[in-house]
Amino acid sequence: MARYNAKDSEQRWQDAWNAANVFLTPTDHSKPKCYVLEMFPYPSGRIHIGHVRNYTMGDVLARFKRSQGFNVLHPMGWDAFGLPAENAAREKHVNPRDWTYENIAAMKDQLKLMGLSLDWTREFATCDPAYFAREQKLFLDFYRENLAYRSEADVNWDPVDMTVLANEQVIDGRGWRSGALVERKKLSQWFLRITAFSQELLDALDTLERWPEKVRLMQKNWIGRSEGLRFTFRLSNDEGLDVFTTRPDTLFGASFVAISPDHPLAEELANKDTTLAQFQAECRRIGTAEEAIEKAEKLGYDTGLTAAHPFDPNWKLPVYVANFVLMAYGTGAIFGCPAHDQRDLDFARKYKLTVNAVVIPEGADPKTFDVGNEAYVGPGKLANSQFLDGLTVEEGKAEVLKRLETAGIGERKVQFRLRDWLVSRQRPWGCPIPMIHCPTCGVVPVPEDQLPVKAPDDLTFTVKGNPLDVHPTWKHVSCPQCGGAATRDTDTLDTFVDSSWYYARFTDTTAEGPVNQEAVDYWLPVDQYIGGIEHAILHLLYSRFFLRAMKKAGYVKIDEPFAGLFTQGMVCHETYKDAAGLWLAPEQIDKRDGGVFVKGSDEKVTVGPSEKMSKSKKNVVAPEAIIDIFGADTIRWFMLSDTPPERDIEWTEEGADACWKFVQRIWRLVSEAEGLPPVGTPVTGNSDLRRAVHKAIAAVTEDLAGLRFNRAVAQIYTLTNAISAAGAAPGAERREALEALVQLIGPMMPHLAESCWDALGHAPFVAAAPWPKAEAELLAIHTVTIAVQVNGKLRGTLEIAPDTDKAEVEAAALALESVTRALDGKAPKKVIVVPNRIVNIVA
Repeated sequence: MARYNAKDSEQRWQDAWNAANVFLTPTDHSKPKCYVLEMFPYPSGRIHIGHVRNYTMGDVLARFKRSQGFNVLHPMGWDAFGLPAENAAREKHVNPRDWTYENIAAMKDQLKLMGLSLDWTREFATCDPAYFAREQKLFLDFYRENLAYRSEADVNWDPVDMTVLANEQVIDGRGWRSGALVERKKLSQWFLRITAFSQELLDALDTLERWPEKVRLMQKNWIGRSEGLRFTFRLSNDEGLDVFTTRPDTLFGASFVAISPDHPLAEELANKDTTLAQFQAECRRIGTAEEAIEKAEKLGYDTGLTAAHPFDPNWKLPVYVANFVLMAYGTGAIFGCPAHDQRDLDFARKYKLTVNAVVIPEGADPKTFDVGNEAYVGPGKLANSQFLDGLTVEEGKAEVLKRLETAGIGERKVQFRLRDWLVSRQRPWGCPIPMIHCPTCGVVPVPEDQLPVKAPDDLTFTVKGNPLDVHPTWKHVSCPQCGGAATRDTDTLDTFVDSSWYYARFTDTTAEGPVNQEAVDYWLPVDQYIGGIEHAILHLLYSRFFLRAMKKAGYVKIDEPFAGLFTQGMVCHETYKDAAGLWLAPEQIDKRDGGVFVKGSDEKVTVGPSEKMSKSKKNVVAPEAIIDIFGADTIRWFMLSDTPPERDIEWTEEGADACWKFVQRIWRLVSEAEGLPPVGTPVTGNSDLRRAVHKAIAAVTEDLAGLRFNRAVAQIYTLTNAISAAGAAPGAERREALEALVQLIGPMMPHLAESCWDALGHAPFVAAAPWPKAEAELLAIHTVTIAVQVNGKLRGTLEIAPDTDKAEVEAAALALESVTRALDGKAPKKVIVVPNRIVNIVA
């Protein structure tokens, strides 16, 4: 038979699937459902091999569940709004909409080459007016439910580009494009009230049993529930200052009080102190990112005020304005206990403040214990703390809480790190916020019959600031309430909003409203969601909040969008640099004569470590280039083989070549099979081949259901070897074995499976055939392999019935020729039989 021609076969079967609508989502809701979804891509231009892995995993599961009789929803769309399109508009003088849709078309063609079992009839892009019109409707509903509101907030402001920057666009305190020093500026912004669900979002993490523990822990830390004490310091200016602490037990270790540069007290003092005002300005150059603030050098400004210790009014603590205190957390004011907090210790050492240890590790002397330059954060007993001495940390917390509550200057508080979601973006390529600002009526929602609000097509991206804000006509409208002159809101929604509910829209993309109630009731939650660990917090947390907001607005009846979550590992590749230190793509190098050279020259290439595929380092491989050589099934098999799917995998051509050879091996096994009886011929018996077949069916079924794709691959290799070794098996057994093999590879190598299914005389599609079921009687263990050792050294094995009598096992072991030689005619001193496992003979 001819070798398997992947190029011809894959196109043939893709056309046949499309013509027969094999992957169209069923509308009959009487059967059990399975909703499989991979995180949809941003249409940046091209897909590389690194993107293919999660789509392959999702496709395997979708095909597997479809064969098991489930109604499967497996859609695809595009997360299409965002900054890259604006950058392209500025740099290439193109319309961001045109750029985006051209990229979508190119990437869709690439994905189709992979033979994914997607229902393309449900495709949409978040920049489609039909989609963001419904998103604007949801925003208006949230506004009515008091889940959307407008308030002043600090933003990163680029004074040269005159625009707001995301935290990741602030590099070393400067705008990523202009290089200007970034300022922190207050602007009126739109928020979504995610904090209304803080406790609920936290508690529900325990119900997400099919989520990785790491992701749940990351979300738990991000929500950041902390129980503590809110109490009042009396200041030297006779004002009170409220602080929040989770460590009231360390109050006797306090050496300073610090407030945020944005605290009202700091603002009041700065009005009369120009040096403090300059310090505030310096703090604001750090930007608003919590990570940036945490990494910055700890700086403070002594206000000259002091705070009286709540348990000793004669004990005065200096009050600083400090750049590391966040106004958004707690009260925007803290007390510093340097001995037991590294940040406080760094600050205290810098400003030569006292450091008093009050939590003493077991065995240490409270009078001499010194933390040095590393704060002590371990367990211990309280000391140097008056009435708290000798108590545990928890006992000390309780005692301080009780005393300050009794004194009327403190109360127990639960605080969350989670802040409301700021969704305003001063950028044009996004979903416009459907609000109008009227000087008479205030903020007025856009009437729903005027949705969608669309940005104009004639935006000018060469202007500074937000092009929507400076457009000559777009923002000028009449107020819907009074008819007077008014202006549109020129902000657009954070693109995370677009991806926070797309999974619900996929359930019925033709719905008049945001969703179809019957469809979401049937399809949600998503049964298996697949994507990168980098989305563990923002996207996944926002989606969990958004569905709850939709529930409050009456659209859904459930709380959690994703029942199961799987985070796949990255695809990595070697990196290459030329003599000038510039990155080279894999297609720009030659490997020859034991070295690596720039293609077409003798210039040596520096080979770097294998890293995650990224366009910036050029270590990406286009899937179509590999498909042209090996076929899509080879790529799919590579992505599933050897490495557990949650771990990183390295792409190599050698590995791809090995996978291609296995494709050819399966094709030979099937296409060269002779003497097979007709399709449907009964098969009986419990031969070794039949047992191997049904063992493989059971194992692959279990592994695919558990997303253990590499283990399923290993089982198929084992089955293939068993079939090859059983060349003389009866025809009916060989047919059963080959049919099972073809069905088991079907979800993973679907084109090859269809060609083999066809060669075996079946029609129409293996993709539509029911999944094989293992016969229980063939899974029973008929023999066990028992190792036989003499003085701890393996001398042979026994194939014997399970649970054979110990005396019989011992006799069989002693009868082995290798054991007889090892004993050299001597009687064994002792024989130890571990049932069904091992025989150990002591000579």
